[in-house]
Amino acid sequence: MSQTRSLARGAATLAFAMTLAGTALAQSPQAPWRFVVSGDSRNCGDVVMPEIAATAKANNASFYWHLGDLRYAADFDEDMVHAPEFKANPMSVLTYTQLAWPDFIEHQIKPFGTMPFYVGIGNHEVVYPRTRPDFLMQFADWLATPTLRDQRLKDDPSDHMLKTYYRWIQDGVVFYNLDNAGADMFDSRQLRWFDRLLRRDMADPSVKSIVVGMHAALPDSIAFDHSMSDFPQGVESGRQVYKALLKAQNEAKKHVYVLASHLHLYMAGVYNSAYWRANGGVLPGWIAGSAGAFRVKLPEGAKEATDAKSPTYGSLVGTVQPDGTIGFEFKEVLERDVQSDVLARYGADFVHFCFAENAEK
Repeated sequence: MSQTRSLARGAATLAFAMTLAGTALAQSPQAPWRFVVSGDSRNCGDVVMPEIAATAKANNASFYWHLGDLRYAADFDEDMVHAPEFKANPMSVLTYTQLAWPDFIEHQIKPFGTMPFYVGIGNHEVVYPRTRPDFLMQFADWLATPTLRDQRLKDDPSDHMLKTYYRWIQDGVVFYNLDNAGADMFDSRQLRWFDRLLRRDMADPSVKSIVVGMHAALPDSIAFDHSMSDFPQGVESGRQVYKALLKAQNEAKKHVYVLASHLHLYMAGVYNSAYWRANGGVLPGWIAGSAGAFRVKLPEGAKEATDAKSPTYGSLVGTVQPDGTIGFEFKEVLERDVQSDVLARYGADFVHFCFAENAEK
C-alpha cells in the first residue's frame, strides 16, 4: 500500500512538473526571425539578385521584399543585352518590352525558390508604354498570394480589387507596401486606405511594430533630390504619411521603420534631416536601392546619415526581436560572391563591368 501511494505521488509530481514545463514553454519569448529587403534591380540585376537571394537563404529569411524598379524600361538593361540569347541576335525595342518583366521573373525571382517574394512598384514600372494595370496583370501571382488576399479581405470583406499597394501582418509586425511610383501618388484613395488601417493598428495591442516600404523616400529627407520631394503631390501626401507614422511611434508607442529604394545606394538615418528635426521628429529610415541599378554618388546630405555607402550592391537584413524591435544590417554583394552559373551565363568581362563600371564617375 505504501509503495502504491509512493508511485501515485511520483506520478502526480511528474504530471505537475510537465504542466509547469508546458506553461513555461508556452510563455517563452518567440525566437528572433529575419526578412530581407532591397530595390532597384535594373541594369545589372540579373547578376546581383541571385546573390541577394543567397543572402536571404543564408539568413533563413521569412521573405524577400523588392521595393520597385525591376527593369530599366527607358532603355535596354545591360544584363539582358549581354545574355547569350541576345548577343548574336540583338533585341528590338518591341522584343525588350515584351521580355523585360518575364526576364525579371526568370532571373531575379526564381533564385529565391519557394521563399515568399513581395514585389513593389517603382517609377520605371510606369515608364511609357507601361502602366499600373500592366504591372498588376504581369505580377498578379505575387500580388494575390493567399497571405495578401486573406489580409485584404480581413481588412475589408468587400475589397476584391487587386492594387499596387497592400499590407500583411506577421508575428505582431505590420508591413505596408505603398505605391509612390509617380507624380500622382500618394493619391487620396491610397491615403484613405492607409489612414484607416494605420489607426486600427495603433489601437491593436497585438501589433508591436509597423514597417512601411515604398519606392521613393518620404519627402524632406537626406535624400531630398531623389525622393517624394521631387513633385508637389509627393511633398503634400508624403508629409501626411510621415506625420501619421510619427503619431504611431510617439503616441501609440509602436516601433516604426520606413524603408525605400529609388536612390541607388545604401543609407541609414535617412530622416535625420534639419526639416524633420524641426518639424515633429526623426523616424528610423533606410534606403537600399542597391540590387543592380546604376549606382550614384552619395548626396551632400549623406554626412547627416548614421551610415551610407556608394557605389555598392546588397540588401538589408531585418532581424525582428520578440518585443517587436527590428535591427537592420546591410549585407554587401561583392564581385567575388557572384555564383558560377551567373558567371558562366554572362561572362567574366560583363560581371566585372557591373561591379567596376555600372556607377557614376
